[in-house]
Amino acid sequence: MSEFLARASRAITHHWKRTLLAALATIAVLIGIAGAAGTAPPDDFAIPGTETQKALDLFEAHQPELAGAEANIVFTAEQGKITDADKQSAIDAAIEKVRALPGVDQVASPLERETVSQDGTIAQTTVRYTTEPMDLEKEDGEALIEAAGTAESDAVSVSLRGMPIDLAAEQSVPVGEFIGIGIAIILLTLFFRSKAAMGATLLGALLGVMFGQLLIAAVSRPLALPEFAAQIAIMLGLGAGIDYALLIIARFREQLASGDSVRDASAKAAATAGASVVAAGLVVMIAIAGLMVIGIPLMGKMGLGAAVGILGVVLSAIFVLPALVGAFAKRLKPRAAEHVMPSPFFLRWGERVTARPWMSIGAGVLVLLVFAAPMTQMRLGQPDDGNQTEGTTQRTAYDQLSKGFGPGSNGPFLLAVDIADKDDPRLDARLEQVRKAVEETDGIVGTSPAVPSPDGEMATIGAVPATAPQDARTSELVDRLRNEVIPAAVRGTDLKVYVGGQTAGFEDFSDKVASRLPVFIAVVISLSVLLLIMAFRSLWIPLVSAAFNLLSVGAAYGAVVAVFQEGLGASLLGVDSGIPIVSFLPVMLFAILFGLSMDYNVFLLSRIHEAYQEGAGPRQSVIVGLSRIGKVILVAGLVMAAVFFAFVTMDDTFIKMFGLGLGVAILVDVLVIRLVVAPAVVVILGDKAWWLPQWLDRLLPNVSLEGHLVQNRDPRGEPMPGIDTKVLGTGD
Repeated sequence: MSEFLARASRAITHHWKRTLLAALATIAVLIGIAGAAGTAPPDDFAIPGTETQKALDLFEAHQPELAGAEANIVFTAEQGKITDADKQSAIDAAIEKVRALPGVDQVASPLERETVSQDGTIAQTTVRYTTEPMDLEKEDGEALIEAAGTAESDAVSVSLRGMPIDLAAEQSVPVGEFIGIGIAIILLTLFFRSKAAMGATLLGALLGVMFGQLLIAAVSRPLALPEFAAQIAIMLGLGAGIDYALLIIARFREQLASGDSVRDASAKAAATAGASVVAAGLVVMIAIAGLMVIGIPLMGKMGLGAAVGILGVVLSAIFVLPALVGAFAKRLKPRAAEHVMPSPFFLRWGERVTARPWMSIGAGVLVLLVFAAPMTQMRLGQPDDGNQTEGTTQRTAYDQLSKGFGPGSNGPFLLAVDIADKDDPRLDARLEQVRKAVEETDGIVGTSPAVPSPDGEMATIGAVPATAPQDARTSELVDRLRNEVIPAAVRGTDLKVYVGGQTAGFEDFSDKVASRLPVFIAVVISLSVLLLIMAFRSLWIPLVSAAFNLLSVGAAYGAVVAVFQEGLGASLLGVDSGIPIVSFLPVMLFAILFGLSMDYNVFLLSRIHEAYQEGAGPRQSVIVGLSRIGKVILVAGLVMAAVFFAFVTMDDTFIKMFGLGLGVAILVDVLVIRLVVAPAVVVILGDKAWWLPQWLDRLLPNVSLEGHLVQNRDPRGEPMPGIDTKVLGTGD
C-alpha cells in the first residue's frame, strides 16, 4: 500500500492541475448521478420484532390515520375561560385553516371534543396527517404553525408540539459547523504558522466533506439511507477530514525541512502519513458500519451513510490533497525547521512518561475511571419536549398539557387489539374487559373506549399514564401492562393486544439496542483489532489499544450522564438536569468513538513503529515517535474536539449530548491515553510490542504504514542514516 500511495502522490503533485480538473469533473459527475437518482426513499423507522412494530403494522393495515404523523395544538386563555364566545370563534377559524392544510386528515375543534382542562383555561386537539412521519417536510410544520397561530391574541396564546413542529424548528444555518470551522482555522494557523498550510489543510478537508456528501446523495436511493445520515457524516467528516489533512501536510512539511524535494516529500508523506490515514479511516468505517448488526434498519443505514462520508474524506486526503500540495508548494515550505521538526517539548515529555511507565499508566487509568464513574448511574430513555429550551413552542405546549391534563398526556399509550373473530357476540364485552383492566392499573389515569376499525379486524384503546414519557415509572408501567395486566385480561380469549405509541416505541428501541449490544461490540472490536494486527504486525498492541479505547468510551458515557442526568453544568448548556440518556446514544457513541480513537492510535503507533524499524530500542522508539507526532496529535485532537463541542450550541438535546460526548472522549483519548498511557504501555511491552506469532504472520496480509520502500532513501536513492542515540541521549 505504501508504495502505491507514494507513486500516486508523486504523480498527482507533479500534475496537480490535471488532478484538480479531474476532481472537478468527478464532482460534476456525482452531482449528475445524485440528481438522476432522485430523492431518497422515506426513512425506515421500523423496529422489527417488537410489540410497538406489531401495533403499528395493525394501524397501517386497518386504521392508517393512526399510523400517520401527528401534532398537538394547545390553546391557553390568558384571561377568562377558553370557552368564551370570542375565544371560541378565533379557535374555530384557526382549526378550519389547519384542516385545509395539505396532508391533514383529522382535526376537530378542541371545544367540540371536550378536551378542555378542569379549570376551563386550556384546550388541546390532535392534528392527524395522512402523511407518515418520515415523509414530513419542514414546510409542513411551518404551515401548521402559521395556520394555528391565527388564533393568537392578547386573550389566547397558541403553542404546538409534535414531529412537524420539530422539523420546522430545525436550524437551516449550520451554526455548529461554522463555529467548528472557525476554531479549526485558529488552531491550524497557530500550529503551522502559515496561512498557506492552514488553507491547504482546511480546503482539503472541506473538499473531502463535499465529496462525501455527494457520494451519499448518489447512493442514498439504492441504499435507502436516512436523511440524517448526511448530517452525521458532516459532523464526523469535518473533524476527521481536518485531522487527516493535518497529518499529511505536517509530514510533508517535515520532509521539506529535512531537504526533500516537493515531489519526494509528497511521496514520503503519502507512504507514511497517508497510509496511516487509510488504516485509520478503514477502522472508523468498520466501526460505524458495524451499527448494521444492531438489527434496527434506521441505525444500520445511518452507520452505512456515515461510513460513506468518511470514505469521501479519506479519498480526498489521498488523491486531492497531493494536488493542493502541488498548487501551494512554494508557500508550504516552512520558514524555520523547528516549526515542523521533532518537538523538544514532546521529546522531554516522552522521557518523563516512559521513565516511570507503571506510574504513568496508573495515573492515566485513575483519570479515566473518574470520568467514567457516573456511567454506573446511566438511565436510558427518551428526552421529551419538557427538555426543550424554555420559551420554545414545544416546551410551552408540553408545560400547558402537563398543567391542564397531567404529564402523561404528553405520551399516551395506544393499545392495538388484533381481533380474530369480528362476529364474536362476546367481542364488546371482551374489549371492555381489556379496557377496564388497563384503567384499573396503578399509574393509569384514564382510558378511552375501544374503537373498532372500519373493517372490524382490530380495535384501538387509548390510555393515559400518570407520569411523563421520560419518567422511569412510565417505563415500568409499560412492562407491567405487557407482562402482567394484559395477559391476564385476554386469558381465555383469542384477542391479541399490543401496547404501542411513541413512549412504548422508545422502550422497545432501547430494549432492542441492549439485546444486540454485545454482538455489536464484539464485531466492531474484532474487525478493528484484526486490521491493526495486519497494519503493525503486532498482537499485543491492538489488544491493549482496544482495551483502553473502551475506557475512553466509558469516559464519554460518564461525562454525558454527569451533565444531562445528574445536572453537573447542565445550565451552561441551556438544559435541565434529570434528562435520561437517549436510548441509542451509547451505541452510536461507541461506534464512532472506537473508530476515532483508533485514528490517533494509528497516528502515534505508526511513528513509534517507524522509529523502531529504523533501529531504535523500545523506549527510545517511543520517545522519538512521540517527539515527531505528539504536537500533531495534540492539535488534531483539539481541532476535532472543538468541532464536536461546537454542536452543544444547537437546540436539540440529542445533538447536545452527541457533541458533548464526542468532544470529551476525544480530549480524554488524546490527553490521557495517547500522550500518557499508550507510550508507557509500549515501553513495558518492550520488543514484545511488535511480536506476532509466525503462523498468524503467514496467514494475514502485510499492510505497511511506515512506507519502508521510500522512507530509508534520500532524494538520490541513497540509504538514509539511522537514529543517533547519542544525540538523543536515550539509548536503551
